[in-house]
Amino acid sequence: MKDSNLVYGMRPVIEAITAGKVIDRIIMQQGLKGELVPELGKPSVKMIFPFSTHRLKSLTGLCGNHQGVVCFLSPIEFQPIENLLLSVYEKGEVPFFVILDRVTDVRNMGAIARTAACAGAHGLIIPDKGGAPINADAMKTSAGALSILPVHRSANLKDTIDYLKKSGLRIAAASEKGTKNYYDADFTGPLAIIMGSEEDGVSGEYLRRCDDVVKIPMRGTIESLNVSVAAGILLFEVVKQQTFK
Repeated sequence: MKDSNLVYGMRPVIEAITAGKVIDRIIMQQGLKGELVPELGKPSVKMIFPFSTHRLKSLTGLCGNHQGVVCFLSPIEFQPIENLLLSVYEKGEVPFFVILDRVTDVRNMGAIARTAACAGAHGLIIPDKGGAPINADAMKTSAGALSILPVHRSANLKDTIDYLKKSGLRIAAASEKGTKNYYDADFTGPLAIIMGSEEDGVSGEYLRRCDDVVKIPMRGTIESLNVSVAAGILLFEVVKQQTFK
């Protein structure tokens, strides 16, 4: 069955761009040349990744002629962070966002989105590079949450974090390097929680911007939790504190 979020071939991909479709990413053959190639470099297209011919074929598994270009359309519309924050303040609510730093597994991302929606988060913030794509697997794992939870795709997470701090939010990160247990942190006010990569956690440049770096105490011999499980623990600590404050 054809994937409705997959477009391949030079002209169909350019038509998708021209039509204003939301692009998740474009995979392009390394060294690709032709008169239409410059059309892929329009300012509106930021998600181009060069792949070898072999990797391109193995990635897509396409039978048709992809002409060296494959485009994955996003199943959702991404939202500007300014609009998300303004809408929360206009409703008189306490802002609560979840930031994902290089979470690359689509099922983890989908599971975190589901938990965030259940916990009443106002939005999910993801990087435009280095993170899991929002695709059919992510949508399925989120159990519909990604269809209702606003998502901001940030070109620069550092700038987004700085913007949230200037807008009155406290920034907390979950990390094994945490200086306090998560239940000792104050999560009652405007807040964004950063969950980090499955491999090495939250980046140092983001940790340095945090108001709190918290840890989940461990009693067993395994030293870390799956990122989606850790997110669930922290997000429902926020629910507890904001409900019973």
